[in-house]
Amino acid sequence: MSYNWDLIERLLLEVQDSSGKNFAPRVYAEELAGEKANQGETVGNVDSLKKEAGDLEGVLLQGGFIEPRPEELGGNGVNFILTERGMRLLDLLDSDGPDPQGARSQLDAKGEAALVPEVFDSLAA
Repeated sequence: MSYNWDLIERLLLEVQDSSGKNFAPRVYAEELAGEKANQGETVGNVDSLKKEAGDLEGVLLQGGFIEPRPEELGGNGVNFILTERGMRLLDLLDSDGPDPQGARSQLDAKGEAALVPEVFDSLAA
């Protein structure tokens, strides 16, 4: 299995900007689908993408890529901050970066294990 890296990048970017607002992965997935459709890209089933976004929230939280935002940083119980690991993942996925496809290929080669903390940490080192 390969992760939807565009969706993960979008979720991580939204986490960065979630101070004071609820994190809404399904909404972000729907917005991403709309953007891709406007660019002429095939989107597939939007409901499946929305479900995947909800599932990815749990994967990112369990993998230590995101964590609940502390109250003193604008936390409201339903928003997050990027951890050090999450920032490294976002840097790798950065579609405006020097070689996002190369990094994504390396992550794809690890399959589902790509977001297992130990596997990711060794890959990102």
